[in-house]
Amino acid sequence: MNNTRFATAIHILAILAKFPEKWLSSDWIAESININPVIVRKELGTLHAHGWIVSRKGKVGGTKLQVPPESITLAEIYKAVKNTDVLGKKNLKTNPSCPIGRNINNNLESLFIQTDSVVIASLENKTLKKFVEQFS
Repeated sequence: MNNTRFATAIHILAILAKFPEKWLSSDWIAESININPVIVRKELGTLHAHGWIVSRKGKVGGTKLQVPPESITLAEIYKAVKNTDVLGKKNLKTNPSCPIGRNINNNLESLFIQTDSVVIASLENKTLKKFVEQFS
């Protein structure tokens, strides 16, 4: 992934897990990450769609973790926000007259799938709870 979606999502979830009794605003979360609150709200939508958080509107509104942090793996977070392969994207307009260009994307596809599988397998046994324990 050539973006910060995973880092942003795990940062949001780590904050919510660290302060389980508080309703945290997107502005407050954005200050911790040092990003625009609009980006936080976008990721909150993704996290909400997975059932991990609950939000309420209004002056005393905010967001809380809805499930125990030990029930969310880092692999699940990765898959929730993944929008490209770990190694990036393929060049779509390679030269079909070139022996490499004509076949490279088929070979890259296999490599990309294998690499993503290694990353997911590595994150599968790591929970949000264990990740957050590093910040005690």
